Amino acid sequence: MNTDLIINGSKIKGLAEKVGVVNPANENIIVEVPSASIEQIDDAINAATVAFSQWKDVSDDTIREAFTKIVKDIRSEKDEIAALITLEQGKTIGMAQFEVEAGASWIEYIASLEIPVETIQDPSGKIIQIFNRPLGVVASITPWNWPFMIAIWHLFPALRTKNCIVNKPSEYTPLSTIKLVEIINRHLPKGVCSVVLGKGAVGQALSEHPQIAKVTFTGSTRTGQSILSHSVNTLKGVVLELGGNDVGIVLDDADIDVIAERIFGSAFLNVGQTCAALKRLYVHENVYDALVERLVKIAHAQVIGNGMDAATTFGPVQNKAQYEKVKALIADAVSQGGQIITQHQTVPEQGYFIAPTLITHVHDGIAVVDEEQFGPVLPIMKFKDVEDVLQQTNLSEYGLGGSVWSTDIEKAQQIANRMETGTVWINSHSDVSPAAPFGGWKLSGLGYSFGLDGLLLFTHKQTIHITA
Repeated sequence: MNTDLIINGSKIKGLAEKVGVVNPANENIIVEVPSASIEQIDDAINAATVAFSQWKDVSDDTIREAFTKIVKDIRSEKDEIAALITLEQGKTIGMAQFEVEAGASWIEYIASLEIPVETIQDPSGKIIQIFNRPLGVVASITPWNWPFMIAIWHLFPALRTKNCIVNKPSEYTPLSTIKLVEIINRHLPKGVCSVVLGKGAVGQALSEHPQIAKVTFTGSTRTGQSILSHSVNTLKGVVLELGGNDVGIVLDDADIDVIAERIFGSAFLNVGQTCAALKRLYVHENVYDALVERLVKIAHAQVIGNGMDAATTFGPVQNKAQYEKVKALIADAVSQGGQIITQHQTVPEQGYFIAPTLITHVHDGIAVVDEEQFGPVLPIMKFKDVEDVLQQTNLSEYGLGGSVWSTDIEKAQQIANRMETGTVWINSHSDVSPAAPFGGWKLSGLGYSFGLDGLLLFTHKQTIHITA
């Protein structure tokens, strides 16, 4: 199990404090990981700056060949990587294997994208060409909920557009990301992709470094705001994928037999620890009772336990702080009249386990509805007029995703058009695509990931005017 920094293609022991990586299923320390010193962060950025002088001119075919080799290694080491993800993050081994395979497929899609050159015929007769040039050295800071997949989302668009990149994974879940960067360094020149480890101070030093051309960050809105504020002096670009409080709206014509499993799956994806998970559900009064009954049955069918057990379908919350936050939100909701409609389920004595929790008799203005829970709890509200739901939910300071559930696609589309979120799904939720731009409105983010739009955010535009 590698716990080293990877700088300039070499494994190097961190020189700063050691951080214990905790298994959330039993609260045992898996391993202690030495953090990077300020000097080691400088070393990683300096190595990337040197590497960029040649990497920026590498051919597209060379990049595709390297990506193909990386994907092959990821798939051949899938079981090892998945085990690391489950140990450090807590998700079931099946979900971890999905994360690895989905990540490999994501890399293949990024490799297939062509970097466009736009040609404009000016009325004067001259030709104008617009090129997308690499930026330089990119800083990447990734979270603990999908540590392997989100690292791929950050690293490979930057590499595909011929940038060099330094990643800082969450101190809670560094192990699978170290493994990913280790694989990458088998096939890319030294210095092109590095990883530094540690807590928030390491991420801050990395993101504020004057040699960094762009920062890509996935995590809390508060940290994203801090990164943005510190980008001003150097005018570095930022891509921020931040918190969300996604709303789902179930209309009275929805097919409950079809959508119940989908709604539960999207609300409790990764035990609810997904930025674009469905986090507050509004159900029309005509179908409310039927849907609630189905959701309760699905919740009670979950097998709660250690994700390494193949029988487990519902793992722990990843860390103690998040566990305590979710427990507090549930207790606050109950104190204000909320009703937990799921039965008490036995959970392991050790570990950060919370059974899937459905709460009714709540309303806007209660924290469990207004705030992002980021855990295994779903508030469910009954409505009569969808206009009231749209008016209320659009007041949210978040705008990451939302969904409409209906058999009338045209009507659902009309409602979707009025939702103030970066993404709206109809009859699904949180199923992102590498081909479609994804990003938040309001306090949910800045800029876009995925698709060609997301790829080109890692480039400068250079316009060349040609006069014969």
